Amino acid sequence: MLKRERVRDHLLQLIESQRPGDPIPSERALCADLGVSRPTLRAAVDELVAAGVLVREHGRGMFVAPEKITQELISPAHGLKVPRAGGAWSSRLLEFTTIQAGARVGRKLHLSPAAHIVYVARLRLVDGAPMAIEHLHIRADLVPGLSAQELESGDLYEHLSAHHDVHVREATQTIEPTVVTRAEAEVLEVPELSPALLVERLTSDHSGIPVEYVHSLYRGDRYRIVSRLTLGPAATATAPEQLASHHPGIPPGDFAHRDTVASSTHGDVQDI
Repeated sequence: MLKRERVRDHLLQLIESQRPGDPIPSERALCADLGVSRPTLRAAVDELVAAGVLVREHGRGMFVAPEKITQELISPAHGLKVPRAGGAWSSRLLEFTTIQAGARVGRKLHLSPAAHIVYVARLRLVDGAPMAIEHLHIRADLVPGLSAQELESGDLYEHLSAHHDVHVREATQTIEPTVVTRAEAEVLEVPELSPALLVERLTSDHSGIPVEYVHSLYRGDRYRIVSRLTLGPAATATAPEQLASHHPGIPPGDFAHRDTVASSTHGDVQDI
């Protein structure tokens, strides 16, 4: 888990430093730089190609993919009402260690690349069935003594508040479609290349200090997000930018008369 995570972070750092259409080094060069085997590198590259971050062109190499269309969900109260997901959620640890943040994760958590973070890989289960693989990166300086048991039972944020005096306040989360690799498929008990949702979240405390960066892979056959929309004059908008935007699944122009869209979303708000 950790080796693949390091390769993935290195590739994403390369991608984020370049523009769409720029080439990235060959597999041979990347293997030499990272000290990993070609199958390990190729698995990480396949994941990023499936996620639409990299593009492979036969005979030419790999290139940074075109930018994606981004749509932010905005409710009338500048937030989303998100009920908890169904089922009984539990966790099983796959890896638990303290490592250096590295350049990419360090930038997200406002840390030096040499600063330490707690890295956790865990399998999330619903009613005993595998649902998601989570990769957590938590600032080590905020959670001295964080134990594996805290990550397997109960609500992580409640543990952070009660035992580490860390009080989370807000998070930015993105969701994208992807497919699972062979290794991920074995853990999630699904066929290779099955559809999945890639969820990334950056969580901050009341002072705005980043606490954790998480990216998770959810089974596409078992997990979905439902948005409830209030359309037309009955929807009340308090944010001017709502009038100029559109909602996912509703193409621009469908509401040319500038009626507003209010929404609430059902999704991943189980005990974290």
